[in-house]
Amino acid sequence: MFRRKLLALDYMNPDTFNVNDDKGFRDLIVWLEDQKIRHYKIEDRGEIKAIDSKDWPTAYKKYLGELNCPASPNERAAVVDWLLGLSVRFEYGDNAEKYKSETSDNVKNKHQAAPKVVNTNPLDALDFQSAEFRDGVNNLAKQLNITPHADHLVTLKAVSKLIRTRLSAEALQNPGEFVHQGKPYPIFEADLGFDTGDYVLNNAGKALRLMYIHDLRELQTRINECIVSVQNITANPKTDTKLGKVGR
Repeated sequence: MFRRKLLALDYMNPDTFNVNDDKGFRDLIVWLEDQKIRHYKIEDRGEIKAIDSKDWPTAYKKYLGELNCPASPNERAAVVDWLLGLSVRFEYGDNAEKYKSETSDNVKNKHQAAPKVVNTNPLDALDFQSAEFRDGVNNLAKQLNITPHADHLVTLKAVSKLIRTRLSAEALQNPGEFVHQGKPYPIFEADLGFDTGDYVLNNAGKALRLMYIHDLRELQTRINECIVSVQNITANPKTDTKLGKVGR
């Protein structure tokens, strides 16, 4: 009964979705929030994305309440139908111009005329919320000496950043330009400038300050690169000496 809406939203498994399957139901809620509804900020989606947590039902009820869902949390079919309808409305609102010219006739003609495209990208078939995927990400992080985050997708971002910056072909060929050498900065021995009264909070403040300084330096580097690029254009005018005059 949900297939048409799931297809319209480009859900990955519209034909096999079963509202009575706990994992499938929770995965759909997370996917709709991540991809279509986006009620929470990314950093605030931890509770609703923790589908294996014993506290997930509480987060789920809270989520429906904040969305003003009229269906009871226990009525799964009604909840899914309402959330899909809300997602379709948001999808149309985000792409109104795209859908204005669509009618039932030309959509039907497109489906009849267009060849069926088989997606061969294996990444599209992955279940990013599955236990197997989470274990794979955490194992990869362990091999790279990265501390796993409670949200495995955050861990995946850290893994991706490390691979891009330290394990790229350019970095492997010239490691000295990408891997900092010398004695590590004693971050936790530095003076924070104020005291929170808590040792752990003080260390967290030192780490955050260092990350902030790192971001500022990266921003300054990009600004300098922009200035140099502009100067290369404006500070090297081409002069045609044949147009000049000597004397009166």
